[in-house]
Amino acid sequence: MQTFLIKLSTLILLAFSISSFFKFTKHPPQLSLFHQHTPLPIHIHKHIQTQTAHTHCTGSLYYNLCTQTLTTILPDLQSKPLPEIISATINQTVNDVRSTDFNVTAIRKKLRNLSAIEIRALDDCHSLFVETVTALTSAVSELKRNTSYREHSDLETLLSAAMTNQATCLDGFAFSKSRNKVRRYFSKSLRNISRQVSNSLALLKKVNRRTSKGKTEAFSEYGEMSGGYPRWMSNHDRKLLQLPVNNTVYDLVVAKDGTGNFTTIGDALNAAPNMSTTRFVIYIKAGAYYEYLEVASPKTMIMLVGEGIGKTLIKGNRSVVDGWTTFRSATVAVVGTNFIAKGITFENFAGTAKHQAVALRSNSDFSVFYQCSFIGYQDTLYVHTFRQFYRECDVYGTIDFIFGNAAVVFQNCNLYARKPDPNQKNLFTAQGRDDPNQNTGISLLECKIAAGSELIPNQTMFKSYLGRPWRQYSRTVVMRSYIGDLIDPAGWLEWSGSFALSTLYYGEFMNRGPGSNTTGRVSWPGYKVIVNATEAAQFTVGSFLQGDQWLNATGVPYYLGLNT
Repeated sequence: MQTFLIKLSTLILLAFSISSFFKFTKHPPQLSLFHQHTPLPIHIHKHIQTQTAHTHCTGSLYYNLCTQTLTTILPDLQSKPLPEIISATINQTVNDVRSTDFNVTAIRKKLRNLSAIEIRALDDCHSLFVETVTALTSAVSELKRNTSYREHSDLETLLSAAMTNQATCLDGFAFSKSRNKVRRYFSKSLRNISRQVSNSLALLKKVNRRTSKGKTEAFSEYGEMSGGYPRWMSNHDRKLLQLPVNNTVYDLVVAKDGTGNFTTIGDALNAAPNMSTTRFVIYIKAGAYYEYLEVASPKTMIMLVGEGIGKTLIKGNRSVVDGWTTFRSATVAVVGTNFIAKGITFENFAGTAKHQAVALRSNSDFSVFYQCSFIGYQDTLYVHTFRQFYRECDVYGTIDFIFGNAAVVFQNCNLYARKPDPNQKNLFTAQGRDDPNQNTGISLLECKIAAGSELIPNQTMFKSYLGRPWRQYSRTVVMRSYIGDLIDPAGWLEWSGSFALSTLYYGEFMNRGPGSNTTGRVSWPGYKVIVNATEAAQFTVGSFLQGDQWLNATGVPYYLGLNT
């Protein structure tokens, strides 16, 4: 009997040893009884955790942070699918954002004698953190679904916006005299949040997805086009934009003379429903409206219709010189998704001496501007984040007058440089892509790039350029456009020394006009003359904005590819 027990004990011990061996080598035995109940030794478990994290984090910009995060937040990393790993990483980031937001709120109470711009910058940070939490939690919800082409691109959009928000928060202190004193309380936290989001973007690239028509798009955020519009515009919205003003059915009317429902646009916006799933149209009669407006996040599906460029105007003059952050200087700011504007002039008349002064800022996903004008000097149009489409619009400015980190296409638009201050230069774009995995950028297609009426007689006094790199991975393309003789032969200008010259992507494709000759262009590693139509097509509305999925609804004319 004793011999029998000894043999039995030996067999059990041997079985456990074999089970552990097979589990470690990823070849489980046929008898699942052993496989299920035998825990790995701690040192083997840690080794597998580390190796799994290494596999996932290879290729990320912040490898050490990535492996540290993955091995900490998920105890059984090797058994988790990649979407679940990304979700856990994002949830950790959400916690960090909320903690930082709490600290920023406390800073306002702790620090005395803050300047007006510092208080506004802290308020900006709070708003941006709230938007970041919304974007990240939406991303987690999307990850629970199958990562189809549309959903995968939505995830890239949400993560790209979340990352940009952190940089925008810090930008608000750029003109504070004691900016380092305030920023030192949370700059490290913001840097860590941005890097975590960057790692999530890198992980997302490894998730298999079904691409539209089997294609992989460089600007997949934007999407496909149909009939001259991104597909994300519904047929109903297309018809609305194409209807004459007097044939459009409105929900509210704004008129300065009292003949409408309201005399101010702000009151009409306040009366509009929250979280609407159907289009809500506000008609604004001719006149100059001196108002500062924000189409807040709950105000979805809003459409503002004016009587035309130069007839319905919304005007303001906030600027950084007068104590506003660039973000908050906008005459009109749009946050609520699926916003449309038609036939309106947006203006910031602060002037060249007041430096950054935004006419319109959009961080509205699926926002559309049709037959509108944007008038300012420095930083006229802030294409902050998300997916945006501009058709048959006019943009006027001097320095960096189209800037931001949205995925944005300008189609059949006129871009006019104005007369700047002495010793200043005109720069049409300043794109702000922070990370190589963000699918954002500025695409100018079939546009006119020229001198405005006030610059023409003084054109030889000022140099003008297509753009300069605001951030490390800045990306801008100019395609099939007319480029006037105001553009310097070099075409593009450095931001500061060699910053971003090897990491940016600036491209030109089949442009025309006296300023389109590329023989004298810059020789930066990141600049190229695009000669392949297939490569150029990656930057159209079809490939960039998923236009086929949302523009049909707006009624704005558009085309998917390089041609009408």
